[in-house]
Amino acid sequence: MKRIVILGAAESGAGAAVLAKVKGFDVFVSDMSKIKDNYKALLDSHNIVWEEGKHTEELILNADEVIKSPGIPENAPMILKIKEKNIPIISEIEFAGRYTNAKMICITGSNGKTTTTSLIYHILKQAGYNVGLAGNIGRSLALQVAEENFDYYVIELSSFQLDNMYDFKADIAVLMNITPDHLDRYDFKMQNYVDSKMRIIRNQTEQDAFVFWNDDPIVTEELKKYDIKARLCPFSEFKEKGAIGYVSDKVFTVESPTPFNMEQEELALRGKHNLYNSLAAGITADLAGVSKEQIRKGLSDFAGVEHRLEKAGRVRGVDFVNDSKATNVNACWYALESMTQPTVLILGGKDKGNDYSEIFDLVKEKCIGLVFLGVDNSKLHAAFDNFGIPIADVKSMKDCVDECYKMAKPGSCVLLSPCCASFDLFKNMEDRGEQFKECVKNL
Repeated sequence: MKRIVILGAAESGAGAAVLAKVKGFDVFVSDMSKIKDNYKALLDSHNIVWEEGKHTEELILNADEVIKSPGIPENAPMILKIKEKNIPIISEIEFAGRYTNAKMICITGSNGKTTTTSLIYHILKQAGYNVGLAGNIGRSLALQVAEENFDYYVIELSSFQLDNMYDFKADIAVLMNITPDHLDRYDFKMQNYVDSKMRIIRNQTEQDAFVFWNDDPIVTEELKKYDIKARLCPFSEFKEKGAIGYVSDKVFTVESPTPFNMEQEELALRGKHNLYNSLAAGITADLAGVSKEQIRKGLSDFAGVEHRLEKAGRVRGVDFVNDSKATNVNACWYALESMTQPTVLILGGKDKGNDYSEIFDLVKEKCIGLVFLGVDNSKLHAAFDNFGIPIADVKSMKDCVDECYKMAKPGSCVLLSPCCASFDLFKNMEDRGEQFKECVKNL
């Protein structure tokens, strides 16, 4: 019996373990951290052997194949030992793809992928498609493949998930953009990160489609290096760029495969970044065969994504906006670009090799105060101290919201758009966003 070892027992790893067990493998799960009770219960219900708080080498290095959770870096000690033994390492997505014939709609990008993924899923689901939501959001793809029978999956893919995918293929691949992010995981080399993102088009054939932002300088330059067989479906803010999706005279247009248009003001999502998200989603739904009436409906009634420019409340004339998902500088740029009020900006967390110069002009133009929320704010001080804008340092969300409220004036806005990962002070970006909303509520 082939032995499958899964490293990491959160959503991805636990789901992969269940699928492996269902398919008849000898399965062992190992996690260096404590496993959450709900995942322990899931593993126990399938009689899967697991360990937590350690990696037992003799139980791991006898694997025929290892499924690695995306959060584990390639240079982790156990990963290096597995590679020394020449044991194949794959991702949960790669493994799950072996056991389903469903159509795969896969979305990646440094920014916008969660909103775009959610919007595509919303349109297909509302149109009556038998569709699952997986990857970085939703339930584990592997668990759904083990327990469900969907015809389509809409999958948000991070660079970490793409790194360990080899034979998996997207029927429709969507690349939103590529800007610096996670460079600490890629030896601080931008090209390594770019190469990872471009794996979204791996194995595509003439029967597949590749949807991408035609205005992204990195993407357009990278495309010259690849012999892409899939149908190219570029989108742009402007028709002149050869795009099949664009906006002209405030009319949102998709030219093919089935032409349709709608007034830009009918789109549910506001802001330039959401225009790109809506274009990508509209083209993708069109390629999947959704009627233009259903696409228009989905684009106009989508409620948005939690922690992405989410209204967190108004307190005595001050608006609070939760953009905790902005874990890189480019995401913060789009958030600031959409602000129409004087803004107190919250930055900070675990720096990932950020270059803050991208937001300098917008900070000078729009910000009346900066609050640095992190264990080590030295890089932020080096970047922003000479701007002449009031700055405060805090190490808890309550102190952060209190300081922001002191700086803000009626008619202004407090924006949590941190540019950084959340792991120095919070469990994850969701925890950071939830604490922000709770503190606003308690003002």
